[in-house]
Parts: sequence; structure tokens; C-alpha cells
Amino acid sequence: MIFLFPLILGAWLAQSATPRAEEPRPLPELTSFLQGVRKHLHSDRIILSRYTYLEQTNFRQLDSNGKARKTEVRVYEVYPSLDEHLTYRKLISRDGKPLSAEEIEKRDRAFDKRSGERQRKLEHESADERRRREAKEAEEKRKEEENLDEAFRLYKVTMIGREQREGQAVIALAFEPRPGYQPKTQEVKVLSKLRGKAWFGETDQELIRIEAELGSTLSFGLGVLAKLNQGSQMVFQRRRVNDEIWLPSESHFTGTGRILVFKGFRVDVETVYSDYKKFSVETSISYDREKKP
Repeated sequence: MIFLFPLILGAWLAQSATPRAEEPRPLPELTSFLQGVRKHLHSDRIILSRYTYLEQTNFRQLDSNGKARKTEVRVYEVYPSLDEHLTYRKLISRDGKPLSAEEIEKRDRAFDKRSGERQRKLEHESADERRRREAKEAEEKRKEEENLDEAFRLYKVTMIGREQREGQAVIALAFEPRPGYQPKTQEVKVLSKLRGKAWFGETDQELIRIEAELGSTLSFGLGVLAKLNQGSQMVFQRRRVNDEIWLPSESHFTGTGRILVFKGFRVDVETVYSDYKKFSVETSISYDREKKP
């Protein structure tokens, strides 16, 4: 038995010399991480106003078995503006077929007319009209921030763990409405129906992905105008563009509901955003570059 001792000792030494696996990094503290998330959370409307992009919407109307009964694909070139009257969503193809030059030119002229009227209205507005417009815009921004703050009060958030998404470390969170919370605004009442998961960059706390599900039926117009049924699902994904900013890359809704009491629906709608280009005077007018002089 003595001759086994060197072998046992050698094996023990070898095992002791083997480097231990690196201990996993502790997760960030939840409260401070959420404070960083709130600091970076904002509407993409402002960010998108700085870029032109392509928007492709794939709409599928489904039968009771989940098979496509009707399909429609539309592709738009989007020329954005913080003033919604000056945003141009230029339809360039439908169901894989490009629109004719004549139809595009007709749409361009219609937008030129609308935007020209809007520009002239802004140029000739009185000081009182300008103050009212600016006050309305400030109020909309204030309400948006207020709704975001209330959303943080609405949800109970749990930290799930660390993952890798979009080439970086992200923190996965689960959220659900707090029992008994009474929302103050219609927007937050809608949010109170949702529960799901969200992923944020661990370093920059930027939103990367949300997966949400309706926990109960969502009614519009006291249920007369429309209803979305419990179980309807929504996904929203963002990606880093030009290694400088996070912008929408995809949204996806699938669910059932009813419109105007009588008409039920089952749909799958996917929107893909691509080809982002920094907004400039040149890109803002490039939509009519192919028009005849």
C-alpha cells in the first residue's frame, strides 16, 4: 500500500495546482441600476428625428389555426421631423412591387403641398400662436416624462441575471404591475395591463429589448371601439447604429381582439427598421431628387 502514497500525493498536488474557475461577477445593485435605466430611458421619437431610415411592415391576418389568411408587405422611406406634420413616410413598394414613378411623384406632390402649408403657417404665426405651440410641445414632453416616472412606480421589477446580447453584457429584468396600484393617466393604465421582461446594457443602461404580454383584456373606448385580448404579445428590439446610438431595429405584435364590437381579428404584425442615415438638409430633401425639373 505504501507504493500508492506517491501516486495519491501527486494526484492531490495536481488537483490543487489547477486554477479555479473565476468567480462570477456580482450583479449590479437593483435600485442604482434602475436609476441609471431611468436616466437613459426616453422616447425614440426625438432620436429618430435625427435620422432617415427604411421601415418595412409585414402584416398577416391569421385564421383560427394561426395560418396566414391575408398578407401585406409595405416598405417606406421615412424622412422624420419633430413636427409630425412635416414627417414624410414615403411608400416605395407594396407586396414586393415598387410603386410606379407616377404614383411616387403624385405622393411627393401631395406631401410638398401639406408641408408647404405647414411651413407657411409657422412662418406667419403670431407671437401668441408661437407661445401656445411651444407651450403645447413643452406640456407633451412633461407628460411623457411624468408617464415614465409613473411607470417606474407601477412595476415591481426583479433582476433575473446577466446575459450576452448584441455583442455586449446585458442585465435581464422581469416586470409586473404592483397589485392595487391605481394609474393616474390613460397611458399608464395601458401599461398596467402588461408584464414581461426587458434587457438593458450593463454599462450604458440603454434599452435593448422588451418582451411583453397582456395580462388581461385591454379595451379602447369603453370596449366599443376595440379590444385586445389577454395573451397578446409584443416585442421591441433596438440595435446600436454607427457605434454611437441605439435605435429601433424591430417590433413585433401578435394577438387577437375585436373592432367595433362585431369584427374579430387575429393578426401578426412585424416592422423592421434599417438603413439609418444621419439627418441633414441634403437627406431631408433627397426624396424628390428623381423628380422631373
